[in-house]
Amino acid sequence: MRAVVVKEYAHPAKIPLTQDAPEPKPGNDEVLIDVYSVGMNFFDILQTQGKYQIQPPFPFVLGTELAGRIAQNSPIPKGCPYKPGDRVFGAGQGAYAEKAAVKWRQLLPLPSNMTFDQGAGLFVTWPTSYEALVGRAELKPGEWVLVTASAGGVGIAAVQLAKALGAKVIAAAGSQEKLDVSIKYGGADHAINYSTPGWQQEVLKLTGGKGVDVIYDPVGLIKDSMKCIAWKGRALVVGFAAGQIEKLPLNLVLLKNVSVVGVHWGAYSRKEPEHIPSVWQALLDLFASERVKPVVYPEVYPLEKYSDGLLALERRKTWGKVVARVREEDTKEKAKL
Repeated sequence: MRAVVVKEYAHPAKIPLTQDAPEPKPGNDEVLIDVYSVGMNFFDILQTQGKYQIQPPFPFVLGTELAGRIAQNSPIPKGCPYKPGDRVFGAGQGAYAEKAAVKWRQLLPLPSNMTFDQGAGLFVTWPTSYEALVGRAELKPGEWVLVTASAGGVGIAAVQLAKALGAKVIAAAGSQEKLDVSIKYGGADHAINYSTPGWQQEVLKLTGGKGVDVIYDPVGLIKDSMKCIAWKGRALVVGFAAGQIEKLPLNLVLLKNVSVVGVHWGAYSRKEPEHIPSVWQALLDLFASERVKPVVYPEVYPLEKYSDGLLALERRKTWGKVVARVREEDTKEKAKL
């Protein structure tokens, strides 16, 4: 079986694809997945180097997000609603492989209007953005939202969701290409380059001097964005893709009556599992209505070149969701989508 097997910590560029990895053996409540596509994440790069909070024992297969089919030789645990051949997406350690053993509760049916490539990037990105905007910021129609890194995986999802929820969206990114993507694929109302000094003044101008009601930040730009946040604004701390954990001057939080709100979707499975189904139901309804649609980076990498995709992601050269393809879809089925 082809798989990315990590035997010692190293950068992905130094970890070759293994051609004869053993097929995983499903444990309790697990099914075997024929993997078609894999969602590539920044934390994959950290995990290969031993820098991520979840580090399996050696040797382990890299990857978490996936889309594929329930394998014909998969066990079907009691209570599992899936059968061999069903199209699913979800998450489980070991996604960068031809087959993966995944807990069936970590899977969802892949919408019929989506490809495996689109489905591979759903499980982490979309609920993070939905819970941030709806559950944590309590976004209301007509409010202004600033989305930083607006062309990235979670960013483009946040732009689409905010628009679908009736907000006015200002996309912020570091290049004209990514600003164009934010408007073309995300539907942002306005786009601003945050590498331009004083960009916050443009935000204030667009909002009539009020500032934005919600900041959605997966980069580490909360401090800079505070200069254009509205009275009683909510600043969502989604991540630190720029690599540095911010330190905020709390006088700004006090003077504008601002709420700084953390978003850690991965913790909901431990802390608040009963909340997860309602988030997914809302998202699946939005996908079915096609009011939102996953955006996949045009260059889909074959599994053999997975490290090229992760390197491009690390260098912030990509937009949308970066995907590695393990096997091809049936051409007749793909033609229907």
